[in-house]
Order: sequence, then structure tokens, then C-alpha cells
Amino acid sequence: MLKDLFQKRKYATIPSERTKREIPEGLMNKCPKCGTIQTSKELEKNLKVCTSCGYHYRLSASERIQLTLDEGQFIEFDADMISEDPLQFPDYVEKLDKAKNATKLQDAIMTGQGTIGGYPVIVAAMSFDFMGGSLGSVVGEKMTRAVEIAIEKKLPILIYSTSGGARMQESILSLMQMAKTSAALSKLSEDGGLFISIITDPTFGGVSASFAMLGDIIIAEPAASFGFTGRRVIEQTIKQKLPDNFQTSEFNLEHGQLDKVVCRKDMRPTLIKLLDMHGTKEEATYAG
Repeated sequence: MLKDLFQKRKYATIPSERTKREIPEGLMNKCPKCGTIQTSKELEKNLKVCTSCGYHYRLSASERIQLTLDEGQFIEFDADMISEDPLQFPDYVEKLDKAKNATKLQDAIMTGQGTIGGYPVIVAAMSFDFMGGSLGSVVGEKMTRAVEIAIEKKLPILIYSTSGGARMQESILSLMQMAKTSAALSKLSEDGGLFISIITDPTFGGVSASFAMLGDIIIAEPAASFGFTGRRVIEQTIKQKLPDNFQTSEFNLEHGQLDKVVCRKDMRPTLIKLLDMHGTKEEATYAG
């Protein structure tokens, strides 16, 4: 007991302001789900998936493309297409400029052509960090043009979806993109083309109500949230408590909305396998 009384106490050390300034910003990351702290280098090595709980961090459009396509095999379409302000919506131009500076993108989507395991494909990847991945005129136009190129070249198209819904600053023009993209994909289907839709966290509103759910094959990352409207609105409408896992990938798979839930590390091999099932490499190369 006396030994314990005179034992040296342990104190927590609080870093000084100087020490805090010396630590590079963005060096460490705390998992939003389990709280595990990992270095950015470790997280990048694991494809931005928490090594402790498997939480899938959100990726930008360029990161999606980099992880999916063969290295150095990407030709971007319509890189300079930008949104206008057709409705003179207050502060819209300023918000667009802010999003462009923060993301280095012109809008919430990147489209182009590349190869996966040697198979030529058309790819479109949305970016949630650009105004919540909202569906506006540029997103709809770039998506439609990508589908039309897939039809012309007879190539499969992969679409990574992530969005909070239609872009309110463009009102009816935004909603029209749902019909436009869906019509283009209908032509692709009639032509016998392959569309693989990949749902990522989160995917809601006009995107989930249009092209995201029209894939010949629909897969999603683990625990990705997707549906039409948010949980709170639904609960208020039906006056009932929804299941804890409602609107997750796993819930939607169980209820027939998905074909498969695929971890990020398995996504590229899965896509290569699907492309192989739908045509030989020689045929795919000739089609390009």
C-alpha cells in the first residue's frame, strides 16, 4: 500500500502549440465509424478502407478512375464542360467556383475511356465532394455523351454513382437530366450494350431514381447508403421506426435491389471477371 502511495503517477502529455504546428496537416485520419486512428499513408495503401472495421471512406472521381482502370489507360471526355447559371440563382456562380477550387474538377463527374485488365470500357465517375455530387445539366450531358460513345464504339460502360440528388440551383433543368440519361441508357440496352452500375456512399434522390438503378448488373460497396429520400423524411411520413440497417447496401441486397455487395479491394477483379463473362478480350479490343 505504501509502495502504491509513493509510486510515480502517470500524466497525459498535452502537445504544445509549437508541436501541433510541426505536425503536417492530413498526416493522420480518424475512422468515422470505429474511431481508429491511421496514418494517411497506411489508409492509402489499404485503398482508403479502415483496417480495423472495414469502413469505406468516400473517394473522388479521379480516385475511382485511378483504382479501377489500368495504369495510364484513361482518355477523359469533355474535360472543359462547365455549368452556367441559366436561372440566375443567387450565389450559384460563387458556389461553383468554390467547388472547382476545392476539388480541381469542373463539375461533379468525370467521364472517359480506358481499359480494365485489357478490356476497353467507357467509364463515368461521380464525385460527392463537388456540391454533394448533385445532378445538374453538365453531369447529365457528360453522362449522356459517354453512353452515346459506348453505343457508337460498342463498348461496356461503368458508372460510379454518388449523389445527394438533383441540383436545386438548376431546378427543372436538373430534373430533366433524369429523363435524358435514362433515355440514352435505354438505347444502349436496345443495342445490346452492357451497363454496370456501381453504387457508392451516398446515392440518393434523382440519381438513384434514374441511371443508378438501370444497370444490367448493379453492385455496391459495403454499407453504402442509397435510396430515394432520407430516412428521417420516410419515418415522419409513415409514422414508423425503420430498421437500423435501412437503405444500406446489405439491406438493399437482401430485398432484391442489388446483385452483389463488393469490397473495394475486390472491385477491380470483379469487374474484370464480369467483362470477361460478356465477351472475349479479342472481341472487346476489336470493338474499340
